[in-house]
Amino acid sequence: MRQILISLVLILAVSSLMGQEKQIADHWQFKGIAVSEPGYHVWGSSPVWDENGNVHLFCARWPEEYNVDPGWRSHSEIAHYMSDKPEGPFKFVDVAVKGTGKDTWDKFGAHNPAVHKVGDTYVIVYIANTDPHQPNHPGNQRIGMVTSKSLNGPWKKVGKDGMILAPPTNPNYWNYNASNGVNNPAFLQHPDGGFFLYFKSSDGKSSKMGLAIAENLEGPYVQLPWTVTYNEKAVEDGYAFMYNGKICLLTTDNHGMITRGGGLLWSSDDGMKFTHVEKGFDLIEKYVSKEKTSNAIRYYGPPRLKFERPQVLMKDGKPAYLYVPSGHHIFGGESTVSYVLKFEE
Repeated sequence: MRQILISLVLILAVSSLMGQEKQIADHWQFKGIAVSEPGYHVWGSSPVWDENGNVHLFCARWPEEYNVDPGWRSHSEIAHYMSDKPEGPFKFVDVAVKGTGKDTWDKFGAHNPAVHKVGDTYVIVYIANTDPHQPNHPGNQRIGMVTSKSLNGPWKKVGKDGMILAPPTNPNYWNYNASNGVNNPAFLQHPDGGFFLYFKSSDGKSSKMGLAIAENLEGPYVQLPWTVTYNEKAVEDGYAFMYNGKICLLTTDNHGMITRGGGLLWSSDDGMKFTHVEKGFDLIEKYVSKEKTSNAIRYYGPPRLKFERPQVLMKDGKPAYLYVPSGHHIFGGESTVSYVLKFEE
């Protein structure tokens, strides 16, 4: 009964928000390609400002000779790029994180980074796996963390081996024995203290967002036993931020809660239950004309042109830019790239 009531609240919230004149999805303006690396596929690109006003992107990349799938599981590494302006162009700096190649939780596929600054420390949370010869979204995914006093590194793994979250061992938890492990982290320094680590996992029916909380930056992170999004259709790729006094999660909407292939903006007072939702971003065709995308080449995912793995650059407490990859090179290039959209009032 509780789940039914929550679902009804969510449906009413969606219906109400769909009637509004403007949602956050309507504010994004496409600006172009942020990162294009010859010879590499580029995926989720997470931004952060430095003290001089430059923007740094930490992106997943792997050699284009390996298909997007399973290349992201087997050969992905986290590369560092920099630009003196948010719209780029961004230039390669160095490799921040890569798989160990050894018998560790992160032997392969350092992927889907999220970078933040906490005090005078930079932090990257990311995923990795022990064996890429698994199903498309494998149960051996785990979440790790590295920190540094400089965006140029060196990056140090926290704790014993850098891993901060694994699937729960309690059979009563919603994602016990999840077929996709725990993955795609989103990180938030809570305004009241402590640190929230959002993640995607599965309850056996669909992928939802969960939450682990720590008192200290490096953990330990303790998972809550319930989901924080209440959705029947799968969501993933959350990015967490504070906006208008709310805790927000920007996720994909790949299975059509509002727009199949678009994005969702979830908001919450406490960050533990997200039932208020609106369209977070739209399909590529809403931002880029069909004439310009007529030569698009698909490297991964369904035929529709859509964005993936949204990451937000904040400025003065507001979303300023959105960085997104796609399974298509929408202009017909030889690999996937990272795109940038600007928030316009």
